[in-house]
Amino acid sequence: MDRFAELEIFTRIAEEANLTRAAEELGLSVSGVSRCLTGLEKRLGVRLVQRTTRHLCLTLEGERFARSARDILADLQDAETSVSVVAAEPRGTLRIGSSLSFALLHLMPIVHDFKARHPHVSVDLQASNRYCDIIENGLDVAIRTRSSEADSSVTIRKLAEVPRILVASPDYIGQHGAPDTPEALQNHALLLYTLSDDWDHLTFTRGEVTRRLPAKAEIASNDGQLLRQAALAGMGILVQPAYV
Repeated sequence: MDRFAELEIFTRIAEEANLTRAAEELGLSVSGVSRCLTGLEKRLGVRLVQRTTRHLCLTLEGERFARSARDILADLQDAETSVSVVAAEPRGTLRIGSSLSFALLHLMPIVHDFKARHPHVSVDLQASNRYCDIIENGLDVAIRTRSSEADSSVTIRKLAEVPRILVASPDYIGQHGAPDTPEALQNHALLLYTLSDDWDHLTFTRGEVTRRLPAKAEIASNDGQLLRQAALAGMGILVQPAYV
């Protein structure tokens, strides 16, 4: 029999001072409760109760053991309750990793609502325009614009498609014209976001036809906001994820 079950049966015997009432309270047979008590005494090598025809009396060893058993069962109940509370209401620190642009534009606007729903969870938002190892940096979740991880033990879930878009300022188009074919982009200054998958190539899809072309950067950066400022200044055609 499980030792915690033994302790529960014995403490109920100690409280009721009667095998029949203890068995009724526990929903067990009297013979089962009696066997448990006998087995417990045999394993411990001491007599825990003095039996009479009408009731049971704890021996000195039985009283000492009953106190310890109650403490152990109370600690077990506290441990189970603490885990149940955490399961019902999340607590602790949520560590999130992402690029600076994504954190600024998409994560920070929802942190307030998240905190309102989960007041006992603190947020550690690690925004960085470099690759951060999830395990080494102790991250719970990392949001990437890539389809694979170097560590095969990391679980990857696709959240959304992240298309890259091409945009330019009116000044740039006025001075250099707008490319009318994918190949024409090779004659333009390109501003490329290096945190994207396959960042130095451009992939165009129309229907079932896909074309992949090499892309040479006039300016390359791992920060989308820097590239955005360069595009606004008329320095080239910006190629970066649509979310930036």
